[in-house]
Amino acid sequence: MATILIVDDDPQLRQSFKKILSAEGHRVQTASSGEAGIAAVEKDKPDLVIMDVRMPGMTGLEAYQKINRIDPKLPVIIMTAFGTTDTAIEATKMGAFDYVLKPFEIPAILELIDKAIQAGHFMHAQVQMDATPKEAHQDAIIGSSSAMQQVYKAIGRVAPTDATVLIRGESGTGKELVARALYQHSLRGTMPFLVINCVAIPDTLLESELFGYEKGAFTGAVNRKIGKVEQAHKGTVFLDEIGDMPFTIQAKILRLLQEKSIERLGGKQPIPVDVRIVAATNRDLETAVKEGHFREDLYYRLKVVSLQLPPLRERKEDIPLLTDYFMKHHCRDMQISNPGISEKARTELSSYFWPGNVRELSNAIQKALIFCKGGPLDVRDIAQAIDHTDLPEMETDTSHPVRPDLIIRKWVQKQLSDHTEDNLFESLMDYFGSVVTSEALKKTEGNRSQAAKLLGLSRPTLLSKIDRYNIKIKADVDFY
Repeated sequence: MATILIVDDDPQLRQSFKKILSAEGHRVQTASSGEAGIAAVEKDKPDLVIMDVRMPGMTGLEAYQKINRIDPKLPVIIMTAFGTTDTAIEATKMGAFDYVLKPFEIPAILELIDKAIQAGHFMHAQVQMDATPKEAHQDAIIGSSSAMQQVYKAIGRVAPTDATVLIRGESGTGKELVARALYQHSLRGTMPFLVINCVAIPDTLLESELFGYEKGAFTGAVNRKIGKVEQAHKGTVFLDEIGDMPFTIQAKILRLLQEKSIERLGGKQPIPVDVRIVAATNRDLETAVKEGHFREDLYYRLKVVSLQLPPLRERKEDIPLLTDYFMKHHCRDMQISNPGISEKARTELSSYFWPGNVRELSNAIQKALIFCKGGPLDVRDIAQAIDHTDLPEMETDTSHPVRPDLIIRKWVQKQLSDHTEDNLFESLMDYFGSVVTSEALKKTEGNRSQAAKLLGLSRPTLLSKIDRYNIKIKADVDFY
């Protein structure tokens, strides 16, 4: 898991933290003073620091300033009693991840710790682009296809600028990795990178999470709270799933982009902030604008630069490379030997539609590795992992003939259960259209005229489908 440093002069609190966090699988180090905490950060490079404000000698705020100079990306959670809240707020304004009031609830502090560790990982873990399977220990954007080469070039061009970026693509295409790559290759790469998932946070909390609030702004606001946007001053804020952001909050994001300022809830004075906004969505924002669910002015402000990530079905030539990468990655994490994979299983992977894209491929390989019997992954392992057939094997079990419509229905049921996209019907229709068109072209060895006749289509209609589905034709043969 993670290495967590506890800095507090109370030995009982340090011991309690050590017991609780060790039970969660973390490695826990302790220090009894700010000076000792700084020395531990320099020596051991922890993943997270949890530090008290009031300690003998150096205060927590003074210690935080020195720790921040050692590693500006190291997340620090400040602990404070109610009487020293202003000091903790000051530390948060300076970039500390968050603060908690003593005494605190264990479930709440554990949730905050998980968020802080993830934030630290996002800032520290380098995202490799066009990585090879040898780098399975690292986060990587994998792919050598022409579509992915265009993505790499776009990241290289836009990362060093301060332009607002809108990353678009279906679920599972790697939008978060691209956002992190943009951050790490930017001029703000040594400053904070904070992620806000606009779906995961309830609407009633999202505004205060983003912009903070003043004391007395609402019932329960017993002190000032610094929002993530203000906390990320000079850094980058990644707004994931921005297409699901409530309409009322969109106006405040627009103001941030236009005026470079925010207002806390209950506040009356604008607060200048300097942050770069990177946003991502799998929604059809154009339709959302037409239907009045997304502000048109915000839409144009966000798409100063728009990066479109291709779905996996449009870059199937990358599946072998991705397969090798995930095989090594999951075998390393599971601490097992790599069993390999058969050619028929590779063909099975390449022929599947992958509605969940790269994320679904990763999950399928992990599942196949868990349930395989030790030998190389075969067709059956893959079929069960992607769960489009738990039926008798068609080739070997002739006593139980499989009806093709049952396989199709089972697959469709799986997509209806797992998928939440607004355009699921069009996505499924595109899949079947792509399969039928590509199979017809295979049967006619790439002859477009014969394939059009076979399908009962006009030749221009077939050509439009080839272009729409990005079908690659091996044999470029045609007869008129």
